[in-house]
Amino acid sequence: MSGTKKLGLRQRYEYLTRGLDWETSYQPMDKVFPYDSFEGIKIKDWSAWEDPFRLTMDSYWKFQAEKERKLYAVIDAFAQNNGQTGISDGRYANVLKLFLTGISPEEYQAHRGFAFAGRHLRGAGTRVAAQMQSIDELRHLQTQVHTISHYNKYFDGIGEFPHMHDRVWYLSVPKSFFDDARSAGPFEFMIAIGFAFEYLLTNLLFVPFMSGAAYNGDMSTVTFGFSAQSDESRHMTLGIEVIKFLLEQHPDNLPIVQKWVDKWFWRGHRLLGLVAMMMDYMLPKKVMSWKEAWDIYFVEAGGALFQDLGRYGLKMPKYADIATAEAEHISHQNWAVFYQYTHAAAFHTWMPDAEHLDWLSEKYPNTFDKYYRPRWEMWAKMEKEGKRFYNNALPQLCQTCQIPMAYTEPGNPTEICFRSTQYKGDTYHFCSDGCKDIFCDEPEKFSQAWLPVHQIFQGNCGGATVPDVLRWYNMNVGADNMDYVGSPDEKLWNEWHAEKLRQAS
Repeated sequence: MSGTKKLGLRQRYEYLTRGLDWETSYQPMDKVFPYDSFEGIKIKDWSAWEDPFRLTMDSYWKFQAEKERKLYAVIDAFAQNNGQTGISDGRYANVLKLFLTGISPEEYQAHRGFAFAGRHLRGAGTRVAAQMQSIDELRHLQTQVHTISHYNKYFDGIGEFPHMHDRVWYLSVPKSFFDDARSAGPFEFMIAIGFAFEYLLTNLLFVPFMSGAAYNGDMSTVTFGFSAQSDESRHMTLGIEVIKFLLEQHPDNLPIVQKWVDKWFWRGHRLLGLVAMMMDYMLPKKVMSWKEAWDIYFVEAGGALFQDLGRYGLKMPKYADIATAEAEHISHQNWAVFYQYTHAAAFHTWMPDAEHLDWLSEKYPNTFDKYYRPRWEMWAKMEKEGKRFYNNALPQLCQTCQIPMAYTEPGNPTEICFRSTQYKGDTYHFCSDGCKDIFCDEPEKFSQAWLPVHQIFQGNCGGATVPDVLRWYNMNVGADNMDYVGSPDEKLWNEWHAEKLRQAS
């Protein structure tokens, strides 16, 4: 009709989402949506959900298609111009191995989790938001795999990542994080991934990783990072909206939400120890230290966030002070674990050189020279004597985060932190008070955890010896694992570098 006004963005969004929703009649709503009430969350008014982006599906596909065209154009150009020879050093490829095997499969886990939430939250606004994030997460997995697949043509340790995801010991750390979230209720899942991971901690993952890629000449990875950034903006907004929506709906929701924030902050902090190690030890050209990143993205940004959320009664996560203190130590302790056990990992490690050690001393003036430099110098001496140190024992794992028990007591970096508790006649062990608290709140859940070392001892991982386990992992011994020095990756990189020098001369 000639007199009909064009719908505004908000009206158009509501017609295409909430306008298509309905109250069920032949089945009760509680039966159709059985999962959004058992957690104890009380919702008075689902229509109060705010949709900051108000993105409709037709707009979504248009925006994403344009990003895809730009992304794949850059990736194709990178491949055609042998971009892999332009990275800063062959060691950098191990960052991609860790990211692809440790993080990318969890994008798929997030995709499945948000698809579930999109089905089981009865509010139309939340369902649409979860559906779009589900599609985003699947896209992120695809773009990451496609980007990093180019490196698989040249570097070892990448090709078996789907097989390794369910088997390799250190990959159980991110896997257990997402398994825990996906086996929770839909609201807890939204807090775990949408708020704790996406809003509170995602900058500690993506910003250093993408900056590190740019500093080290990996423009294909930078491109998929930029391509994902607008998606991440929506994900962060969804995460904070979930928190505010729940806290505004009913005062009884506050203690439940606080418990979830405490839990998932600590679980996320433990998971991001892998990123800390990557920033401080694996990037040939450094962006910033983990301590600097933590101070910027959690202490400052997180502090401001919780100051804002304080009006709802939400407090800073429990053990946030412990996590901040651990920022002085966690990267060094994780690198020590992987240096010892790199014979059972699908990426290489190496001993920091003198310049690297001096950089670490500068970034960690209160702790590095006192607690960690002597260890590296001892291991470097052993390496020069032909006694490169590999730990052939199997480490004890934390029952909750599944990380080897290598972290130290708060305030005492010379003593391993060790906690335990009893449940149904069995003893369970933990790396921290945070992990113990999480177990004690849900012992029936965490007592069932699939712990790699336990499974190896029980003979469920291919056999009773380390070679048996590595075959079960599909690990190409001597190529995928062991020290970078002397590896096929180093040999290939040296050949490329020599050819570049020859052409330049």
